[in-house]
Amino acid sequence: MKQLLWLLKWMLKAAIFFTLFAFALNNQQDATVHFFFGTQWRAPLVLVVLTAFAAGVVIGVLGMVPRWWKHRTAARRIQPAPVTVPPGSPASPPPADHGL
Repeated sequence: MKQLLWLLKWMLKAAIFFTLFAFALNNQQDATVHFFFGTQWRAPLVLVVLTAFAAGVVIGVLGMVPRWWKHRTAARRIQPAPVTVPPGSPASPPPADHGL
């Protein structure tokens, strides 16, 4: 069963890879991106799409950093409550024998 799942995962990964590879091969024509003040960038379309995706990921992560930082500092301030287990319960450890 594990081998079947492993095989299915790799087949899915291979299908995604070959789909993206075919997309890259079909979009090799140059695209021009026009910026401000008359500047422009000419590159293959697949590179333009990949750059736009990567820029979106970076902007999204940078937008989340302050919130992550806030939650991380709040989590550090919280003291974990001590766990109390009633004596004699199955989860309680046996009494320590100090060799007496």
